[in-house]
Amino acid sequence: MKMVSTHGQAWQRLCTRQLVSKRRLEERVRGILDDVRQHGDEALLRYTRKFDGVKLTPKQLRVTEAETSGAFQHIDPNLTVHLKTAIQKVQAFYGKPRMKPIRIVDSDGVFLGEKFDPIERVGIYIPGGTASLVSTVYMTVIPARQAGVKQIALTTPPRPDGSVDPNILAVASLLHVDEVYKLGGAQAIAAFAFGTKSVPKVDKIIGPGNAYVAEAKRQVFGVVDVETLAGPSEIAIIANHHSNPQFVLTDLMAETEHAGGVGFLITTSKSLAKLARKQIPFGYCIVVKNLDEAADVANQLAPEHLEIMVKSPKKLLKRIRHAGAIFLGSYSPVTVGDYIAGPSHVLPTGGAARMFSGIGVDDFIRKTHLIGYTKGALEKVREPVERLTALEGLPRHFESVRVRLT
Repeated sequence: MKMVSTHGQAWQRLCTRQLVSKRRLEERVRGILDDVRQHGDEALLRYTRKFDGVKLTPKQLRVTEAETSGAFQHIDPNLTVHLKTAIQKVQAFYGKPRMKPIRIVDSDGVFLGEKFDPIERVGIYIPGGTASLVSTVYMTVIPARQAGVKQIALTTPPRPDGSVDPNILAVASLLHVDEVYKLGGAQAIAAFAFGTKSVPKVDKIIGPGNAYVAEAKRQVFGVVDVETLAGPSEIAIIANHHSNPQFVLTDLMAETEHAGGVGFLITTSKSLAKLARKQIPFGYCIVVKNLDEAADVANQLAPEHLEIMVKSPKKLLKRIRHAGAIFLGSYSPVTVGDYIAGPSHVLPTGGAARMFSGIGVDDFIRKTHLIGYTKGALEKVREPVERLTALEGLPRHFESVRVRLT
């Protein structure tokens, strides 16, 4: 672990570590997006052969019902029980309504309010590779479903034999995902964003992925909605002499299982800092004078995961403003948040917790403003509207008011 001072350019770089696309990556991804937009399924099949080494036909892009139902025959039967437990806990967390629409009716006859509607169609990206990221399936699908999203499509890269990981299919089946596609990379994001003959367009894309996926999501934002762009996983731990060193070091080491994962130890204990520097081969250590300073450092980092492993974590919690998820106390490792606690593990990384939140039901809800005036109410705002439209040089705007009052 590297010792870092909270002064100077090195610290500023750590605090502004947002995902920045490189020009070559940006150009490659743009080429893939344009190709899929122009050539649809043909481009999808070509990139699947090139990047995944799998030759598919257009009909094989979508997972069949037989493939989905057959997935349970290829997984550990006991796993289904544990999956259902995790699903129930996440559903319980997101099961209660969180937003109440505003309704205002004043004495002048003005009605104001909001109308909430779920996004109609959502696309979820599940990474491929050596790990079977089943947890990401339920951590993304459940908030969307609880929001009332009617159509949920999922995509994940095919395995070398052209199949989809049966564990992922099993979870998708348990959650009644409407469609599953054998697509990965930037081409999958393009298919969801623009639509092809075999893959209908979606309204929002969520889910983590590699640099190509993140860059593709950045470029299609505006055509569709996307959640915050995900970079490497990260953890920050606030610890002192009361903290269990084994717990601290183990949680920091856990991040090395993620590609590019990084850890930050913020501590008042010089002995713990020395131990971490000796045993942890990655990450950064910041020694602070007291826990108030530790909270300030954490706020500057705005980490994806923040563990507060001190004697009274809730007392320090009041000072924390920027973090994707906060884990309180010595027996609340990030792992429980990753798999079973309830809140989604899809969180802002790279300091983005300053302005973004973790995925929740609200991310799948559209707000529509409601405005209703009576003739009497319109008459009362006639003069200010006339003055303001004249100031902005838009006389026809006022005419739409005047014609109703003559």
